[in-house]
Amino acid sequence: MPEQLDVTDSVLDQVDLNTFRSVMGSLPTGVSVVTSVTADGEPRGLTCSAVCSVSASPPLLLVCVKQPSATLEAIHQSSVFAVNFLSADMTALARTFASSVPERFSDVAWRPGERTGAPLLGSTVALAECILTSSHLAGDHQVLIGRLVHGEASATRTPLAYWRTQFSDVQPQGLAG
Repeated sequence: MPEQLDVTDSVLDQVDLNTFRSVMGSLPTGVSVVTSVTADGEPRGLTCSAVCSVSASPPLLLVCVKQPSATLEAIHQSSVFAVNFLSADMTALARTFASSVPERFSDVAWRPGERTGAPLLGSTVALAECILTSSHLAGDHQVLIGRLVHGEASATRTPLAYWRTQFSDVQPQGLAG
């Protein structure tokens, strides 16, 4: 059995914000827009790169949303959200939903989700409509677990990625023989 480490505050305070961002920015991530609706039916959304699968049975995924957030508030009000996985040509949309622009949906084509009513964006690589199953505080973020109740995926679009503070596209490589 491994020896238990004595973790003191001096050990925990060794990594500054720039180091953390540099380390985590070394892993390319997909770019999504997480959306929901308020109690009054108003659309809300934000750009999110912290998305991953949790379980195939039942089908669960997680998203991490920084607090405070109008989108997070809408998710908690409605108990639903959608994850819109952006395609490579959607950099401008990713920037819009990452900004503080109040009317993010004003020039964006979207439709209400079939199962949740959460906004679904057009021309995405994939989308997932989810019912919120749990929410967990983790630092300055909420980790939201959602159960997929509807999904769609494009076989022809390539995803938008984020790596070392820049957007890029993802191109498939052939398998080595």
